[in-house]
Amino acid sequence: MLVLRGADIVDATGIRDADVAVENGEIVSVGDVPEADEEIDVSGKFVAPGLIDSHIHASMDGRPDVTTMNHDSEMTLSYRATANLRDALHAGVTSVRDLGSPTTLALDAGKAIESGLIDGPRVVACGQNVVMTGGHGHWFGREADGEAEVKKAVREQLKRGAGVIKCMATGGVLTEGAVTGSPELDEAELNTLVETAAAKHVPTAAHAHGTEGIKNAVRAGISSIEHGTFMDREAAEMMADRGTYWVPTAKALHGIVEQGTDAGIPPYAVEKAEEAGDAFEDAFRHALDADVTIAMGTDAGTPFNFHRDIPEELELMVEYGLSPDGALEAATVNAADLLGLSDVGLVEEGYRADLVVLDTNPRADETAWQNPVTVMSNGNMVR
Repeated sequence: MLVLRGADIVDATGIRDADVAVENGEIVSVGDVPEADEEIDVSGKFVAPGLIDSHIHASMDGRPDVTTMNHDSEMTLSYRATANLRDALHAGVTSVRDLGSPTTLALDAGKAIESGLIDGPRVVACGQNVVMTGGHGHWFGREADGEAEVKKAVREQLKRGAGVIKCMATGGVLTEGAVTGSPELDEAELNTLVETAAAKHVPTAAHAHGTEGIKNAVRAGISSIEHGTFMDREAAEMMADRGTYWVPTAKALHGIVEQGTDAGIPPYAVEKAEEAGDAFEDAFRHALDADVTIAMGTDAGTPFNFHRDIPEELELMVEYGLSPDGALEAATVNAADLLGLSDVGLVEEGYRADLVVLDTNPRADETAWQNPVTVMSNGNMVR
């Protein structure tokens, strides 16, 4: 049994002084622990749950033009995913949801991590995105048109072992010719997608920038809206009423707008990102006013949005109006609930020993997550 001694424990329930005992990958005690096989003195520091990123792309590496992945072999993509997942883990991210990688790459990576073959966070993966022919992300998604094709596409991902089904409800920034806010899969197709996934009790996620596409997805019963850039007040209220999660992915737009075409990002992507960025601040205000439940996600892998920098998302969310407490909840308990993980996100007895040791209190300083002193995953020290 390993004991972390003298820490301030901080999570969504508050902050308290306690020792944390870990055995066989699990937190077995939080309180006064008299004896231990091994001890680590963390006096003056803060022990918090590992972060959970609800939206990554394991095979993407932050390159300026993500479509150039098409020239890489599946083996190269696998090596890159291995490195990206390791980087995320070392940054204090202990669970992720991969929302689109070629073929079975992310599903296989999750199995490899679970078996101990490679190091990385716990992975919940969708397999391939379900996208209309020629729609956003068609170059690595599963194209499908009409209810019958959508049903088959979803069943293919379920057969592969998908823990979530992801679709493209609107166009996006990084696909040339796609109109960012324009609906792609229609409401009937979205209904079919949700119903087919629900038959296996699998949740769903929808890439949706535009207001009409967001509302179509919410009415269909989608579990989470990804990006939601042009969300209006009515859409936000619909999401709050129906318990639809919002995963804002602030870092995705930030990386594109900040770097621009001089860094090699395609002009069409920069133009669309700048337009979307102007609306994002309003979307965040609408979501906060309506009390939409937010789960942290970064879209890691998009231009200049690196897996090693995932913790920066909390700082951006605070800049847009979320409190540091709210950012902590979004990146721990809210994300755990969205991913269907019942034993992560808190520092409590019976939870997985996915922990980070921080120098400052993350409930007061949202940047505390960016430089963890120690990272523990499943009871193993990885940093």
